[in-house]
Amino acid sequence: MDVKPTLYLVTDRAGISAEILLQKVESALKGGVTMVQLREKDCSTVEYLELARAVHEITSRYHVPLLINDRADIALAAGAEGLHVGTDDMPVKEARKLMGADKIIGATAKTVERAKCAERDGADYLGVGAIFASSVKSNTKITDLESVKDICESVSIPVVAISGINRGNLDVLIGSPIQGIAVITAIMGAADSEAEARFLKRDIHEKILDHSRF
Repeated sequence: MDVKPTLYLVTDRAGISAEILLQKVESALKGGVTMVQLREKDCSTVEYLELARAVHEITSRYHVPLLINDRADIALAAGAEGLHVGTDDMPVKEARKLMGADKIIGATAKTVERAKCAERDGADYLGVGAIFASSVKSNTKITDLESVKDICESVSIPVVAISGINRGNLDVLIGSPIQGIAVITAIMGAADSEAEARFLKRDIHEKILDHSRF
């Protein structure tokens, strides 16, 4: 499956209901989001699976891949298109064995060594950051832009900049050889998620992707 992570939405359900989350996901898809990652840290397996199936029903209508954060069992049971694993999660090699060759596997990489290893073990794309401090994760370690460039140049798979990115600070990535950005609050916290997604996607193309090597 082709990986097109131009505008990659990572969900956050803090302070909102599952119903509102589903509404925001669909609004973001209408605005042009190209990938969705369902990220749930504080719910039961049953609740996670139910939500994953509901989100997948929506993403399927827009022909956009759904990835599940961390949980291969949820990804497989929900029929999601892929799985994203962080630095402290299941190794990419094991995730690939479980998910199979036709699923998307994403991995977080903060170093060139980790990036090369993830690609070698079967990752289809990398999430690199944090570019800015995150409102979702505490004690975030910032990744400098030179490291982002080094990682991009060390692998042949797409690299997505992650954490704290919005239209107000996107310009810092101009000239960076990334293929997309992953956002949480910029879309999940927007009053109009559809419009915000549309503006973000426009700016990504105009400021970054027109100069990308991909």
